[in-house]
Amino acid sequence: MKSRILRDIKARRAVVSKELERTIWRYLSRNTTMDAQVRMQAQLALSRTPREASPTAISNRCIVTGRGRGVFNQWRMCRFQFRLRALDGDLPGVDKASW
Repeated sequence: MKSRILRDIKARRAVVSKELERTIWRYLSRNTTMDAQVRMQAQLALSRTPREASPTAISNRCIVTGRGRGVFNQWRMCRFQFRLRALDGDLPGVDKASW
């Protein structure tokens, strides 16, 4: 496997594992009814979470080649691999258009 694919898998696992914790800290830091000191501590805890656990750090990559551009979300494949698989009939429900 390519290192980019492995890095993407690792990042996605980190996001899933830290999702609940980040949601709690974010809620506490944005809750205006709480004390300012508690909100500040929650903001500091949120900033101490690993950067790779942020959902915005995830980029869509092709699961076959690791390419980061031209990726279809539904199949998580780049356009070239999608075309090859569709022509071979490996993708259910995808037909070549003709008119």
